[in-house]
Amino acid sequence: MSDHIRTRRDGGVLEVVIDRPKANAIDLATSRVMGSIFQDFRDDPELRVAIVTGAGEKFFCAGWDLKAAAAGDAVDGDYGVGGFGGLQELRDLNKPVISAVNGICCGGGLEIALSTDLIIASEHATFALPEIRSGTVADAASIKLPKRIPYHIAMDMLLTGRWLDVHEAHRWGFVNEILPAERVMERAWELARLLESGPPLVYAAIKEIVREAEGSTFQTAMNKITKRQFATVDRLYSSEDQLEGARAFAEKRSPIWKGR
Repeated sequence: MSDHIRTRRDGGVLEVVIDRPKANAIDLATSRVMGSIFQDFRDDPELRVAIVTGAGEKFFCAGWDLKAAAAGDAVDGDYGVGGFGGLQELRDLNKPVISAVNGICCGGGLEIALSTDLIIASEHATFALPEIRSGTVADAASIKLPKRIPYHIAMDMLLTGRWLDVHEAHRWGFVNEILPAERVMERAWELARLLESGPPLVYAAIKEIVREAEGSTFQTAMNKITKRQFATVDRLYSSEDQLEGARAFAEKRSPIWKGR
């Protein structure tokens, strides 16, 4: 654990707060801590949903700590399990993760947000990929962003480093909701509680299908689903929860999900 990363566990929800004044930037050591936290989240059967946010009211996360880089942190150094910020390359993370963006979200901070499933943002949130100005490449964003928003908007951000306010980010579709700053965490927890009450095996199947199908043709992905070649789908189709879902529907009651 690190003084710069705070966690709070409540029921099946894990809250992860990046707390590195002044900009919540991430150095190699902090990234390794985050990787360990998210790996434990992935592997803990009692945890269902995670929320990631930044401390304070100004920054969600400014991304890569350039001061640490100037002091010797290598840009291609050991970020730990899951890559930068613990989320970008974490294998088999089949649980929902919510970003609560409470201010500036740029560079690697935006890449972390893009690695989550839902993005809730404050009215004063702003977004950018300013790596071009520091002579480096926004590597994960270069892969992900053109698949999430229109190509020319993604290239505009990557090539110019320009800033988007929250309303433009919402218009292009990579922000789900815009809320007053004081409501952001409340709403993130509302969503987390909703997801916590849902079917974890279905969530796992959805995340694996979406992730693996990104590089496949439609028919290839469909064949893998129908032939139960996705591990999560195979587990779901053999589970008590699938039977429970059908029974609850037939009996006109709320299902009781057990994750098995």
